[in-house]
Amino acid sequence: MIDDLYSAKLLKLAANMPRAGRLAAPHASVEKVAKLCGSRVVVDVAVKDGLVSDFAQDVKACALGQAAASVLGANVVGASLDELELARSQLRAMLKDGAPAPNGRFSDLSMLAPVKDYPARHASTLLAFEAVTEAVRTATGPATGRTSPAGAA
Repeated sequence: MIDDLYSAKLLKLAANMPRAGRLAAPHASVEKVAKLCGSRVVVDVAVKDGLVSDFAQDVKACALGQAAASVLGANVVGASLDELELARSQLRAMLKDGAPAPNGRFSDLSMLAPVKDYPARHASTLLAFEAVTEAVRTATGPATGRTSPAGAA
């Protein structure tokens, strides 16, 4: 069963992280940590016209978290918040409930279906998608701390 979890494809993805690093001037950055295992993901996003226009990630996670982040990094540019939230929800449902794998640009997450049998690994597997949805939501949300020219909020 452990061989199903750590397939050659999964290990290859984990070892080849697209968009690794940090952006010089992101519109939003979010750090997420899985309390159980200590996996950590920091994502930076730039958003234009409601779509991710640039992305970088600093991932310190197990192979499962790295593989999920790798799928994200390879496919995130051009995605909308709704698409990212759907992928996150589908990934969570696949892990927690055995639901079908995410579809569309994030369909490669299907290789993580065996993780459903390892609840202690769910948080690290979801980490990058939790971070990117929060970052895009922040980048596309209403600006805070700004006032009108007259000083009214």
